[in-house]
Amino acid sequence: MEEMKSTPIDPDVRTLLSFATSHEKVKVEYDLYIHSSQRKLFGFVKNNALLGCIGIELLDHDCCEIKHIAVMPQQRGEGIGKQMIDFIRRHGSFSGITAETDEEAVMFYKKVGFEVRSLGEKYPGVERFKCRLSMEE
Repeated sequence: MEEMKSTPIDPDVRTLLSFATSHEKVKVEYDLYIHSSQRKLFGFVKNNALLGCIGIELLDHDCCEIKHIAVMPQQRGEGIGKQMIDFIRRHGSFSGITAETDEEAVMFYKKVGFEVRSLGEKYPGVERFKCRLSMEE
């Protein structure tokens, strides 16, 4: 895993972020990773190919929120998402990791150990979920 901070935005990073947010918001979100000390974007690279990315925001001294997580379609189901979360767990020394997601990603978060609760219909017709992974024993 390596931190992504190149400017201009790498085309593969743009593609991955577009899977996790709208195409219109990619540049704005990437700029936040470049210019905010509270945000970090990491890439999962294998054989010199960028296969996934995970972006976090540091919320306080011992917690972070996953803002974006994406894997190239051809590599989905190979455990890359779990490996990226494990990287954050090992290298962040956080007491907890949170994420907010839609119904499409709930099973992924449950599978990797997050507790999931519904936030209800946060946007018209769209149920959102809060996911939390506690690292405290």
